[in-house]
Amino acid sequence: MNTPQPQFQHQSLSQAVEIIAMGMITPVGANAEMTAAAIRSNISSYQESEILNRKLNPMILARVPCDALPELDEELALQGLSSRQKRMLRLATPAMQQLEEKLTKPVPLMLCGPEKLPGRRSIVSDKFLKQFVMQTKANIDLENSYVFPQGRASSMYALEAAIQILESGKHPQVLIGGVDSYLDLQLLASFDKDDRILAEGVMDGFAPGEAAAFLLLKLADSASSVKLYPPGIADEPGHRYSSEPYKGDGLSKAVAEAISNAPEINIKTIFASFNGENFNAKEWGVASIRNQKFIDNDFDIIHPADCYGDIGAATGPVLMALASIGMLKGYYKKPALIFASSEIQQRAAICIK
Repeated sequence: MNTPQPQFQHQSLSQAVEIIAMGMITPVGANAEMTAAAIRSNISSYQESEILNRKLNPMILARVPCDALPELDEELALQGLSSRQKRMLRLATPAMQQLEEKLTKPVPLMLCGPEKLPGRRSIVSDKFLKQFVMQTKANIDLENSYVFPQGRASSMYALEAAIQILESGKHPQVLIGGVDSYLDLQLLASFDKDDRILAEGVMDGFAPGEAAAFLLLKLADSASSVKLYPPGIADEPGHRYSSEPYKGDGLSKAVAEAISNAPEINIKTIFASFNGENFNAKEWGVASIRNQKFIDNDFDIIHPADCYGDIGAATGPVLMALASIGMLKGYYKKPALIFASSEIQQRAAICIK
């Protein structure tokens, strides 16, 4: 088990993949189907919490009920994990248990987690991956598993790595997934310092959420109903923590590359990683204008964080699952584009049809 570099360098890929099984838990659903139904019904899990911001107003959070989560493994409880790491491991467990019958042989896992923010410690590492297996008891091939600590956009990096592994022929199936939680008092305080968390008097903020989602993938064939094409990946020099001007070039390049990886594309549905803050609206405006000829004039845009909050590194796998379910059932139009922007420079997108 290793971190993703240098094993997986960004490169041109030719093959699409399909989802053969999924496991999920979010603030609005105990599995993927329940989450999809809640999103379609516009059910929100936003609630005032017992956590107060610096103005002594309750923070608005989106949480998975504690009674829906198992206890932490006894051995792990003695390993000095942070409260956020413990919560993430507990979140991952029921989502992975939903895949238990499908994992008959050890499968490589491309695990997505939070990015390291300035002044903050890293949350996921090779050690966390081993702890993940201890907690979930999942049938994972640890020696060929990797972590992708790049936040909201990390699933696209994980998807690219999964396609590389599948194209190599070494493994017929690969698992990608993400888990994240903002339920950490120091992390919440750092966002609150910048008035970024929704509460009374805070209009341009987000609701911290949490979720875990995992997708079992194989190479697509002619019979595949829904195909996920290789991602587009780019960096945004002018990200939130940078002194460079914010021009929105990164997402525009990522979307353009994702479109170039999918044949005969005319996007009708867009799934966005928007979390309610205005910051990322500019870059989508730039990306949509520059790629306008590939986007249908009557496109729909879906941004489910309105229902389950900002779920960080779980964003991509959840959006991929929601898009796949909706297309199979016919209430989301094909083809679709999914894009995700991390807190720092990572920007990524994929096409699904």
